[in-house]
Amino acid sequence: MDEHNSEGCPEHIATLSLDCAAQNEIRHRPLVYICSPFAGDTKHNLIRVLGYCRFAVSKGYIPLAPHLHYPQFMDDSDRKERELGLFFALVLLSKCDELWVFGHRVSNGMAREIRKAKKQGIPIRYFTEKCEEVQVT
Repeated sequence: MDEHNSEGCPEHIATLSLDCAAQNEIRHRPLVYICSPFAGDTKHNLIRVLGYCRFAVSKGYIPLAPHLHYPQFMDDSDRKERELGLFFALVLLSKCDELWVFGHRVSNGMAREIRKAKKQGIPIRYFTEKCEEVQVT
């Protein structure tokens, strides 16, 4: 018995909420690293980064925002844990197709991410807090 549907997707995937065409579209979305402030007003900054991720999804990208993930189980106020979290984030950045920088303020952590992207030749795009793309020279 063929375990694939008429679109060529495995039958168990076809039964999920996304149809096969949507599955293929998602598989081909580029991975984008979301670079935005975290420290300071973390509650406000976390709300903003959620919006930036949603914006990336709406533009056909897969967002990666390590500052949403690592603070869940690592202490950002502990210097060693913060450095380790940033190290992890920079490793993940190297897997991304692009780096998107949001906001007018670039924190020290963001500056490190930008330097790493430049060093690795990862394209960088800049956006306002309202997700409007701007050119930076």
